[in-house]
Amino acid sequence: MSESPTPAQSSHRRKRSLSRRGMIAAGGAVAAGAAVTPMVFASTDSGETDNSAAGSGDSGTTPEKFPATRTEAATGTGEATTAFAASYVGVRWSGAKEGAAIRLADGNWQNLTSGCATVEGGGTALVAAADATAYQVKAPGGIDGVRSLAIDTTDGPGRTFQVPSEPTRVRGVRYLSRPAWGADESKRYKDGKVNSPETYYPLQIITVHHTATPNDDPDPAATVRAIYEFHAITNDWGDIGYHFLIDEAGNVYEGRYSGDDGIPAFDPDGDLVTGFHSVGYNSGALGIALIGNLDHQAPTGAAKASLIRLIKVISRFKGLDPEARVTYTNPVNGTKKDTNTVGGHRDYFDTECPGQIMYDLLGEVRAAAARR
Repeated sequence: MSESPTPAQSSHRRKRSLSRRGMIAAGGAVAAGAAVTPMVFASTDSGETDNSAAGSGDSGTTPEKFPATRTEAATGTGEATTAFAASYVGVRWSGAKEGAAIRLADGNWQNLTSGCATVEGGGTALVAAADATAYQVKAPGGIDGVRSLAIDTTDGPGRTFQVPSEPTRVRGVRYLSRPAWGADESKRYKDGKVNSPETYYPLQIITVHHTATPNDDPDPAATVRAIYEFHAITNDWGDIGYHFLIDEAGNVYEGRYSGDDGIPAFDPDGDLVTGFHSVGYNSGALGIALIGNLDHQAPTGAAKASLIRLIKVISRFKGLDPEARVTYTNPVNGTKKDTNTVGGHRDYFDTECPGQIMYDLLGEVRAAAARR
């Protein structure tokens, strides 16, 4: 069954901007399992609420420039050229899940696998292009509707974003807000409307991913922008699929847009915005992705520590036990699954994500996040 909400559900769960702003001023302590308020869940170093995370240009922001993302789209198989050096190429197709392949400047064909991103009725892949200016795609019978997108997130013209002047924190865990990594909010729109209107449901589970992008990333913010482009445009999800991402240095990035109130991932009532990280198990499931490929390499100590801290903070404020077994119930279609509160993407879909090494560490992560 589809996980897409009905119009009535969307209307019920969509934010009311005026009521959100009215709740921003509310303070006070939050007990475990209660609604998360801005004052305790998203605060700056000074302990005051930061309402500028959406880059609205308020007095609490500073202008910073990021390279504008440049893209060139192509359809079908065969060779495509670009007017710029591509950082990544995103590919989407219909039909068989596997079988498509891409060839870059090194001349070798590589099979396209979905990695972390998964779609129904076909396949999708994000491939590191190593500054290629041309590439070739092929696909056997049973695959059609091939679309590709060359992506450059490092050398485009400068674009100014209003970045929060003070570090933003999730109850002590510092994170980079969307404008702080250069999220172009126009990419959430299609034909003048929000492509994937926000819906919100109570948090039930936390799902760990890896991005399946190269390790030792010299510019993880640029990679986050590429993933955003891939998810929002190539996959037509309207936004980046994860709620948070973590790079090898342990920096945490805000993912899926959740509103203009400065609360990452949640609304003022404490409900979780629905992401796009685990087909069929998105509503009420928070997705955290470690940047890199953890099939054969362990996460860095800094990345693992940030993952544990983030899971601990969210679990405490939402009343979850990181070590528990629970029955997840999809609030949209009623699908049920017995699972861990903190699991890996492969627990819900046929994928290698979050990588074998990371998957084997999840027991350690659960135990550490559960410690007081």
